[in-house]
Amino acid sequence: MAPRLDFSNWWGKDTRKGTPVVVTMENPNFSVVKIDGPDSAFRPVEKSRGKNAKQVTWVLLLKANRAIGCVAWLATAFWALLGAIKKRLIHRQGVTLASEKLGKGKLLFRIIRAFLVTALATLAFEVVAYFQGWHYFKNPSLHIPRTSELRGFFHMAYVVWLTFRADYIAPPIQALSNFCVVLFLIQSVDRMILCFGCLWIKYKKIKPRIVGDPFKSDDLEGSGNYPMVLVQIPMCNEREVYEQSISAVCQLDWPKDRLLVQVLDDSDDETIQWLIEAEVAKWSQRGINIIYRHRLVRTGYKAGNLKSAMSCDYVKSYEFVAIFDADFQPNPDFLKLTVPHFKDNPELGLVQARWAFVNKDENLLTRLQNINLCFHFEVEQQVNGVFINFFGFNGTAGVWRIEALEESGGWLERTTVEDMDIAIRAHLNGWKFIFLNDVKVLCEVPESYEAYRKQQHRWHSGPMQLFRLCLPAIITSKISACKKANLVMLFFLLRKLILPFYSFTLFCVILPLTMFVPEAELPVWVICYVPVFMSFLNILPAPKSFPFIVPYLLFENTMSVTKFNAMVSGLFQLGSSYEWVVTKKAGRSSESDLLAAAEREPKTINQPQFYRGASESELCELNQIKEQKEAARVSVKKINKIYRKELALAFLLLTASVRSLLSAQGVHFYFLLFQGVTFLLVGLDLIGEQMS
Repeated sequence: MAPRLDFSNWWGKDTRKGTPVVVTMENPNFSVVKIDGPDSAFRPVEKSRGKNAKQVTWVLLLKANRAIGCVAWLATAFWALLGAIKKRLIHRQGVTLASEKLGKGKLLFRIIRAFLVTALATLAFEVVAYFQGWHYFKNPSLHIPRTSELRGFFHMAYVVWLTFRADYIAPPIQALSNFCVVLFLIQSVDRMILCFGCLWIKYKKIKPRIVGDPFKSDDLEGSGNYPMVLVQIPMCNEREVYEQSISAVCQLDWPKDRLLVQVLDDSDDETIQWLIEAEVAKWSQRGINIIYRHRLVRTGYKAGNLKSAMSCDYVKSYEFVAIFDADFQPNPDFLKLTVPHFKDNPELGLVQARWAFVNKDENLLTRLQNINLCFHFEVEQQVNGVFINFFGFNGTAGVWRIEALEESGGWLERTTVEDMDIAIRAHLNGWKFIFLNDVKVLCEVPESYEAYRKQQHRWHSGPMQLFRLCLPAIITSKISACKKANLVMLFFLLRKLILPFYSFTLFCVILPLTMFVPEAELPVWVICYVPVFMSFLNILPAPKSFPFIVPYLLFENTMSVTKFNAMVSGLFQLGSSYEWVVTKKAGRSSESDLLAAAEREPKTINQPQFYRGASESELCELNQIKEQKEAARVSVKKINKIYRKELALAFLLLTASVRSLLSAQGVHFYFLLFQGVTFLLVGLDLIGEQMS
């Protein structure tokens, strides 16, 4: 028999030290459970048992406290919004109006303002009629009373308005609504086809591959098989990011005698010129083949800068050119992952890498941009690259065959989208493109609405301007009819013109109008179900962004104003279509990148740095400039702006939401309310700073 281990006496010993404390319970509450059998003690006891009135009171008080806290949070947020409106619109504190150069957006603002005034007058008219009991809009047959039933001048005016609205205003609004819904469905089908293509690529694991070892050579130094590569870094007043971009490019893993770096500086600030030139001199001292170029005549923006650099005589010795904007930080193996694709593929003109963002989680604005750009690269660029061998060059993080650039006419200064221009001309000449979704290059997205707005204006006005210029060349080119149709119908019309047109017209114009003209109806599935489903498809490449699906939908509708305005200015060659504003950057780097850069730095980094051809006085001046640069970073203070078109649309949508209450349209009311609040936040420039 096994020995019995009884530790009851040992556990029962009182080993605690100190003064014993006796707790006496006054009015104790005991709950007695009756046991009928041996198993009764192990039966589950009902939760309702044992609860007295005092416990129930505490539970109710706790729930009430939570409810009050939620209401208090909503009230605080609403009060803060009202305070911001009062501060920005009434007291004008910290506000500068967005500049409207060369008539940019003035016509659109006048139209929106006219709609707002009309909506307010109509709302007042409808409210009076509602409280008078004239609910004719609730009758599906729209009964119009006869003259004998009229009750005064105001009633007669209301009846005349109903007749005029039903006969003359509702039909054109309904026709425009149906037209926009058809465009919406066509564009949605295009998005779905792209998503199915992306799923097929993932299912079949289709991606460009490098065959063999392209760098295998009998040369002792191992660089005999490496082609000559030119790397260009175009920049203009890039104070925040010039150091990290030059540093990343100079650390590319490529034989030094087969690589040349061109820093193409278009800065008009002499201080920044000195800093960039000193940075170039520092890397030149370390044995990097790097050249600093500065143009005296700064014409043509980035296209003019690249065109000037390609005209140098020594460029003829190079076979490929890699381009990186000032905020891009390629990994050391970038060239070894991209250049080998050109070997044994003479028809290949471009290899494009994907962008990755170091500040995608900085605030709500950067998170929403990350959703859009992830869909653009992983779905649009990848599908077009696999099935069509064509996509729009992104202007950076790509490698071109110099022969393809020269044969296609080189860089032209006729638009602000020189990257898309050269890609289309190369495609018309028969060159093929490859997109590498696995090769990522770090960069930044704009962190302020002002910078993002200017970037989007350039990205949407340039394609329409280019479409006018390229259409004759596309029609007369020797490429197949399918490729011509893809360029004209899908690349330009559907994705560059129709998308901003229906997005602005349908959700910012027609939807508010249908609240004041209920005879013209907009189905619920157009407002809610299809947009949510399409937003879900857009978020698929970035699944971590799923909680932001509703803000993403509302913000995309808000940005349709800027995109529509840019599209119109580019299509009709208005003054702002050729406006180029350098996107403001913050100069951020991820923590892992900083650690990797620190490890790659040579040990001589702590030693005194001597610049070639620099005297002691010049070095002192450089140190002063660097100190001023650091002080400028600290002293920069954000100046908020107000955007008139967004504010006018905010009040128009909020007015329409109030009107929707009269006809008891639930989904329409909530959509108009939230969309109006989003326009209000954007119009007051609160989207970046208040939602971090």
